[in-house]
Amino acid sequence: MDIATSPLPDPSLPAWTREEFEARLRDKGQSYHIHHPFNVRMNAGGCSPDELRCWVANRFYYQICIPRKDAAIIANMPDRAQRRQWVERILDHDGYGDHEGDRAGGIEAWTHLGEAVGIPRAELWSLQRVVPGVRFACDAYVNFASRAPWQEAVCSSLTEMFAPQIHKDRLATWPTHYPWIDAEGLSYFRTRIPLATRDVDHGLRVTLQHFTTRAAQQRALDILQFKLSVLWSMLDAVEKACHEH
Repeated sequence: MDIATSPLPDPSLPAWTREEFEARLRDKGQSYHIHHPFNVRMNAGGCSPDELRCWVANRFYYQICIPRKDAAIIANMPDRAQRRQWVERILDHDGYGDHEGDRAGGIEAWTHLGEAVGIPRAELWSLQRVVPGVRFACDAYVNFASRAPWQEAVCSSLTEMFAPQIHKDRLATWPTHYPWIDAEGLSYFRTRIPLATRDVDHGLRVTLQHFTTRAAQQRALDILQFKLSVLWSMLDAVEKACHEH
């Protein structure tokens, strides 16, 4: 999986203003996987317990790739202040201390979600349910973050702009449609809403400051589209796996 680049814009075209550029970045939400047929069906209560378990198990691979991706970005960051701010993302997922309570981290919270839908911890962590398409998409994202200039890797994180709504949708619909899932298992979705908002503030600030020509701004849009395609491809693979079992 690679970035599909748009044709280079006319070099005589002026850069978009910060407001115009941000609006175009946010418009990319039309391609967010909140609109994927599998996600729509899942939030409408149309998934079986086995399908939910398939999704949770495969999405877990993405969760454990996130801190690896963030560590790769930090490795390419020469600025100490930026590294100090970005490292919070790793701890958000890997957690603190003994992984108990509110600071257990996103990976631990997702493990509780797995248990709530009926996947034993050891089985989830074994990754035996992860299908090749999900591995490929996630590994492509980590590889991009390790090789790209850090500002481009930061830009790819801006799918977080669209994440709060997908979490809110799950919190609003799952208790009704899937009452067999322990409500405590949904804590990941609750905790990510404020963290995503914080992360967007930083990532958007970096992106608006760095991509300042029309060509660079188009590059940023292509990068964001790449990340959106990673997430969409993951659900394509999960949907196919569900149909095969």
